[in-house]
Amino acid sequence: AGSLVTTKLSQPQSTVAKSLTSTSTNAPSLKALESTEIPPYLTNCPSNGLCSRLPPDCMTCNTNYSCIYGKTATFDCKVKPHVHCVDENNHEQENFTINMTCQFCWQLATSDYVCTNSTNCMTVSCPRQRYNATCTVRDHIHCLGNRVFPKMLYCNWTGGYKWSTALALSITLGGFGADRFYLGQWREGLGKLFSFGGLGIWTLIDVLLIGVGYVGPADGSLYI
Repeated sequence: AGSLVTTKLSQPQSTVAKSLTSTSTNAPSLKALESTEIPPYLTNCPSNGLCSRLPPDCMTCNTNYSCIYGKTATFDCKVKPHVHCVDENNHEQENFTINMTCQFCWQLATSDYVCTNSTNCMTVSCPRQRYNATCTVRDHIHCLGNRVFPKMLYCNWTGGYKWSTALALSITLGGFGADRFYLGQWREGLGKLFSFGGLGIWTLIDVLLIGVGYVGPADGSLYI
C-alpha cells in the first residue's frame, strides 16, 4: 500500500517538473523575441545626434510645474530605450535638458500643427460653420500634453468662386438670376428668371445678401 501511494504521488510531481522545465526553457526565447522588436518611434530618431535636437517622440520629459505660460522654461528629459544621442562634447548621454515654451500642444499657433480637412461642411451659414478636426503637432515642435488632439476649426476651403463676380452679376443681371446661376443655385436662379427677380424685390435682397457674404456658392465653399 505504501509503494502504491508513493507511485501515485510521484507522477504529478514529475508532470509539474516537466512543465516548469519547459517554461524556464521558453522564457529566454520569448525575451529574445521581445528584445529584437524595433520600437515604432525608433525610425524617426537619428543615431548619435545631439540629444537636445531629437524629435519629441524620441524622449520623455518631466513636467516643469514652475513654468510660466508663454515663457521659455527648462525641462529635464531622458531618451527612450534604444535611442542613442550625444552632448556637445560628443559624449553619449541619456539625461539632458531642453528649453521649451510653457504651453500645451492645443495652444500652439496654427502653423505648428497639421489638421485633417473636411469637404462636407457648409461655410455659408450664420454663424460661420465649424467642423471637428484631428490635429497633429509637427515633428520639430515641443509642447506639453498630447501631441494629437481634437479641435473645432472653421470651414476654409474654396471652389474658385469670386465674391466680386457674384456681386457684379447680382447688380447687373440679378433680375434674370445670373448671380444664382453663377453660384450653382439653379433652382433659385430659375425662380428669379421666371419671376423677373421677384418683381425687383428678390433682386435687391440678393444684392444685399451677396454683398455681406451671407449667400455664397452652393457647394459650401468660401469666396476667393
